[in-house]
Amino acid sequence: MRTLYPEIGINHEYCLNVDTGHALFVEESGNPNGIPVLFVHGGPGGGCSPEHRRFFNPERYRIVLFDQRGCGRSTPHARLEDNNTQALVDDMERIREHLGIEQWLLFGGSWGSTLSLVYAETYPERVSGMILRGIFLCRDRDIHWFYQQGASALFPDYWQDYLEPIPASEHNDLLGAYYTRLTSSNELAQMQAAKAWSVWEGRCSTLMPNPSVVDHFGDPHFALAMARIEAHYFIHKAFLEPDQILRNAARLRDIPLTIVHGRYDVVCPLEQAHALHQVLPQSRLHIVRNAGHSAFEPGIIDNLVQATDEFAAQSA
Repeated sequence: MRTLYPEIGINHEYCLNVDTGHALFVEESGNPNGIPVLFVHGGPGGGCSPEHRRFFNPERYRIVLFDQRGCGRSTPHARLEDNNTQALVDDMERIREHLGIEQWLLFGGSWGSTLSLVYAETYPERVSGMILRGIFLCRDRDIHWFYQQGASALFPDYWQDYLEPIPASEHNDLLGAYYTRLTSSNELAQMQAAKAWSVWEGRCSTLMPNPSVVDHFGDPHFALAMARIEAHYFIHKAFLEPDQILRNAARLRDIPLTIVHGRYDVVCPLEQAHALHQVLPQSRLHIVRNAGHSAFEPGIIDNLVQATDEFAAQSA
């Protein structure tokens, strides 16, 4: 079974000003002359970590990580203004141009798979391949499943804590109720809502309970960006047209695509990966039988590292 590559340091880091006050943190590691790969993190609002470099052989890949608008080391923190899907697609293209990369491999999970797919449908000629995990199509039913009704039946105990900040009179529209609190001027209510929202996701992300994951999602700095930005995107239907990703999937038919998805993914159920595979039958779908949503479960790591190694071998 494959494991993550050893820890590696950063070669370069940048602060890239985009528009209307947003500044993006961008870093490079690995081989400067290697295969360009862009790590597209989840959330939206999750940010990158040093562990994300370790899915790639540093001798073969030029590894680019960036924190999307409002999260991680990008600034301003948790800002919602001018923060939408098209802006993030434009940011990715701006990073590519800034780094002088002709084509790159896209590697993303959860929301990172969403954003990678939208970018690739916009700029298919710029994408050499995609390795995607925990497919999230951002349809109304996908958002409803996790934040209103569905996953609640599998984790009713955790769900009670998710409901705690919201009065019973508002339970018929939990996304709207959370959005109201996460965008309010009451900082105490905002933080209480942010932690409950983020911890709910952290608790459901792994097949087996993982306190370190829950602690990370509960960190106030992380939770504020994650919850505010996720609620902002989801209340606006991810700034996508209905079924946009699947309807435009024909644009991806010439792009090598590997999909890795946990059989017991509660955050983004497997049906989403299956639906994508159905419209892109040339893609390779790996269903990991002993995994949930997290990228850091052993079976998910094994499949993702195998995929990056195989892509590097095919590109030799």
